[in-house]
Amino acid sequence: MPKVLVSDKLSKTAVQIFKDNGVEVDYLPDLGKDKDKFFEAIGQYDGLAIRSASKVTEKIISAAKNLKVIGRAGIGVDNVDIPAATKKGIIVMNTPFGNSITTAEHAIAMMMALARQLPEADQSTKASKWEKNRFMGVEVTNKVLGLIGAGNIGSIVADRAQGLKMKVVAFDPFLTAERAQAIGVEKADLDDLFKRADFITLHTPLIDATRNIINAEAIGKMKDGVRIINCARGGLIDEKALYEALKSGKVAGAALDVFETEPAEQNPLFELANVICTPHLGASTTEAQENVALQVAEQISAYLMTGEITNALNFPSITAEEAPRLTPWVKLAEALGSFAGQLTENPITGIKIEYEGNVAQLNTKPMTAAALNGVLKPQMGDINMVSAPQIAKDRGINVEVATRDQQGAYEGYIRLTLTTEKQERGVAGTVFGSGKPRIIQVKGISMEAELTPSMLYVTNEDKPGHIGRLGTLLGNLGINIANFNLGRADVGGDAIALLSIDGSVTEAQLKEIATLPGVKQAKALKF
Repeated sequence: MPKVLVSDKLSKTAVQIFKDNGVEVDYLPDLGKDKDKFFEAIGQYDGLAIRSASKVTEKIISAAKNLKVIGRAGIGVDNVDIPAATKKGIIVMNTPFGNSITTAEHAIAMMMALARQLPEADQSTKASKWEKNRFMGVEVTNKVLGLIGAGNIGSIVADRAQGLKMKVVAFDPFLTAERAQAIGVEKADLDDLFKRADFITLHTPLIDATRNIINAEAIGKMKDGVRIINCARGGLIDEKALYEALKSGKVAGAALDVFETEPAEQNPLFELANVICTPHLGASTTEAQENVALQVAEQISAYLMTGEITNALNFPSITAEEAPRLTPWVKLAEALGSFAGQLTENPITGIKIEYEGNVAQLNTKPMTAAALNGVLKPQMGDINMVSAPQIAKDRGINVEVATRDQQGAYEGYIRLTLTTEKQERGVAGTVFGSGKPRIIQVKGISMEAELTPSMLYVTNEDKPGHIGRLGTLLGNLGINIANFNLGRADVGGDAIALLSIDGSVTEAQLKEIATLPGVKQAKALKF
């Protein structure tokens, strides 16, 4: 009988789920806080259920002789050394969708508190001041809510805001016109949102593209007296710029549940009366904590008793027998998705994945999940092979999968086609005997290229002298070419250069490459 340790506080119902599924369980909710006792005990367990208090470090994992799975009741896994767990073959799971309603409700609560200055009015009244004229609020009815991020949580916020009779304007790189209509929001670009919104709420992951998405320049584009709510991630707002805007009155108020540095024990924003702060309470309701506890107990039990893998962060759903043949194709699928995702800037409406030849006979589900992960990760960051299919579904992206017998020269290949509101973009690849993924076609143009960590993608008109000009410019910029791959549609038509390079290319260098005669697009790719 498999044995599970629960080293943080989980409900009695969650503990009972383990027992009902035939799993032996030790409920020791304070063990994770004692590093030495945790280290001594972990060796006897097959599974570990945690919240955020237990720190599953490389040292703890080194003592986990029998551990097969770690389950985190919640989304964040900062307290787990995932690379160390992966090296040891330990599955790491989380519960990515259990807190959505709770976080959305917190954002709405923060907005209402901000509109009516509730915390400050509460303090004043309790101090016997009765300052009725001081706390003049604003209605939210008929106001414009600017929604930055319209995914799982953002769409729930939009629904609740519409119930409050607000007009919701949303910015999200993956928001299609059809999806916007389905959730009842108006799709807008970021500058338009800043210009129109009375309230702005953030519901996006923290990646390079979203870091300081609200900064001094963005605030300058906003309405005077705008109110800002952030229950998503610290780092989305430049706190110094927000501080200055709050002091000047450009921003009437801010409600923050997350901060650049947490725990946020000292922060200049705390000095301001027009700022409401909470200690990262987004997921803190009885219902949410119970939901994720029950979910993680079911997931760990299912894996230990039947081998079923759900919401794994470091492993796709692959059986031991399938792994040797399937893993190279999973890597190819993710690379093709990443290739297309990095080149796509418009909202995606459809993703088609075609498997031909010997790969079509394999389990394509993990490959499809890997491809979707590759497509969405450049824009979303906080995503994995397990959550990607659900997120694609939530965002109204039509995913089509097709399999067929060998028809062309390759024994097996995968073709991925992205459809956006403006165009279709296709890329195909295969796996050779070395097991390394290779590109064999881009936008209908045949070419063969090995995918390397740093690449440069250039589309151009097929005119004499282009290769020389490109090579000379890269030399002048100090960029060393490791490999140069070319393909073209027709003589004088569209052509593609795909270069493996040492180091990376800056935005300024890309702009210089894009000014070369005949160049239509220049993009840096990372794999």
